[in-house]
Amino acid sequence: MAWGALFCACSLLGCLLGEEICIYSSTHQFPRQLAANHGVIVVTQSPPDLTKSKGQMVTMDCNLGTVTDSAAWWYKQVPGGIPQFVLFFYHPNSAPTYGSGFSSPKFTSKHTSKSDYSLIINDVEVGDSAVYYCTVER
Repeated sequence: MAWGALFCACSLLGCLLGEEICIYSSTHQFPRQLAANHGVIVVTQSPPDLTKSKGQMVTMDCNLGTVTDSAAWWYKQVPGGIPQFVLFFYHPNSAPTYGSGFSSPKFTSKHTSKSDYSLIINDVEVGDSAVYYCTVER
């Protein structure tokens, strides 16, 4: 993802004061070997970007496509940084498993089907501004 292509639709004053938080999600394709043949897993995220004020809640959705027996893995990446593992959540489990520095109730996840997951960030702050990736591991 090219950071120069990102645009945050927040007011100039809000951005300067750090009162508005820009959250991006990324839709991508992962070539993977599936069973005995080759295929492509298409992971779809929505919405593509969000602008929120401090203290609000953010929900990002992730559809794992044809994959129904796998966890959704969420990563956070800030400009110039490497992706940080936020959490993974698998539908039979009652709670997500968190990466270092991430925990509930700030970050959580839910599922609405075996292939539809959401990442929820509560009480957003400027440090939450980033691109968030949902991936699937097979």
